[in-house]
Amino acid sequence: MTRPPDYGIIYNWDGSPYGYSEVPQSVDQLLEKVYAPLRDTQVGALFWCTGTHAATWPSDVLELVGDFQGRGYRTAGEYVAAENLRSMLERGEDPIRAIADRGHELGLHVYASVRMNDNHFDGMRPDEMASSDHGELTRMRVEHPEWLLGKRTSEWFALSWDFSVPEVREHRLAHVEELCERYDWDGVELDWQRHAFHLPHDEAYRLRYVLTDVQRAVSATARRIGYERGRPFYVAARVAPTLEVSQQIGYDVPAWVDEGLVDVLVPAGGYGMDPSIDAAGYLALCENKSTALYPGLDVGIDVFDSGEHGREAFVGPEDRKTKDFGRVRAAAARYHEAGADGVYVFNWHADGDSRRELLTRIGSPETLRRTDKIYAATHRYLRNEGPWRGALRNDRVWGEVPVPLKATLTGEGPTVGLEVADDFASDEPDRVELRVRLTGWVKGDVVRVLWDGTLRDDVEVAYHSGLEDGSASNPFGAQLYDVSSAVWLRCAMDPAEVPRGRHEVKVVLEQRNPRMASDLVLTDIELAVTYGR
Repeated sequence: MTRPPDYGIIYNWDGSPYGYSEVPQSVDQLLEKVYAPLRDTQVGALFWCTGTHAATWPSDVLELVGDFQGRGYRTAGEYVAAENLRSMLERGEDPIRAIADRGHELGLHVYASVRMNDNHFDGMRPDEMASSDHGELTRMRVEHPEWLLGKRTSEWFALSWDFSVPEVREHRLAHVEELCERYDWDGVELDWQRHAFHLPHDEAYRLRYVLTDVQRAVSATARRIGYERGRPFYVAARVAPTLEVSQQIGYDVPAWVDEGLVDVLVPAGGYGMDPSIDAAGYLALCENKSTALYPGLDVGIDVFDSGEHGREAFVGPEDRKTKDFGRVRAAAARYHEAGADGVYVFNWHADGDSRRELLTRIGSPETLRRTDKIYAATHRYLRNEGPWRGALRNDRVWGEVPVPLKATLTGEGPTVGLEVADDFASDEPDRVELRVRLTGWVKGDVVRVLWDGTLRDDVEVAYHSGLEDGSASNPFGAQLYDVSSAVWLRCAMDPAEVPRGRHEVKVVLEQRNPRMASDLVLTDIELAVTYGR
């Protein structure tokens, strides 16, 4: 098995550019949307999502996008994306061939990315399919409800294929084989993480051999195609953030690597970005093997449901973009420091400018030097009600915040690890700041912060402004409050106190205001690093 070349950054496009231009979209318009973010960046490979359940190419295996609905669409977005694609095919053009050809002209490898069990059915149940005109449905799914997981998985994913059913595996293999053989790809990605519900939940670990069955069959197809074309045809697989969770879902990654069934391994979150991927564990598995490792970075790091008025992001004290970019740089730097071959970005919808700063830096540890970063504790949050309930079950299992601060017998508190990849001895920063965010804080609360076991006596308390002032009754953000229910405990760090490697931050509740009946909650621990420009 030949090791893939170094890609730096793998960019997964989910196919959305079909919907970015007015109907009828031209092939040139499509190509401009697809490649605008990638030109003159560190991206070495495009993984192009070829669709979900229906074909986006002339297929003998799948029905074409829009067929099941009789080309009648529920939304303008569905209409634009499907009819742009169909208009190209009706003109005798092949957009997928054009995408592969243009990528090769730009010096990129181009893979077909296949979502093995995508579920965007809005929580639909099998008994609701017959009366639905949902744009994601296909005739095969409607005609075979017995092939679906139904009540044997998280409620929101009831329409997911059950891969323990032989006919399902045969159908998915036929889909992948046709797609691989039809076009001049450099490889194929089996995206198992979109979405990670493939087997009856209580049996997934024991049934992991059936997913290996698919992985083995696709690998055999890839080796045959590579032999016939006289050049390698690679197989990539997107799996869970940790080896343990991969096994629980049904991915026997050790067997896949040992048998040479995967050339590019992408551990990543299934619903959103998981910034605590076990890169070290996967790298140990791949040692002395030809499998390359590209940990995944998804769109948005910390956004979660918050109350009836929408969503709250872990933003402060910076603006959201600064926070997001800083955390992405830090995560990428950690993965490079661990020894990963590069990074993989997913759902990074972008034009030529919006993510260019990241796409020209995060593919190499050298270009990440002297860039501002925010090393942060991972947030673990679940959705048990409402849309996408259960979706986060397999993500962020190593999340350490939020956590309530409780009085303890021995003066202990939660301890959070921060893995710092910067070498401040070589690249001295302008400022390194440790900050801890608490919610439910009131005057009279006493909290101790320890860095690597040493008490910090230089902590300043600063109110986190904007939470109360951004309420529904104050939509224009007038500064009404001098206090807030959230505070940042902040202290400047001497760079000499922060050598490269793992550090531990402990937060201890020494005294809670006696009139408070609720918990004081630790929501964030961050190390913000800024350099001179």
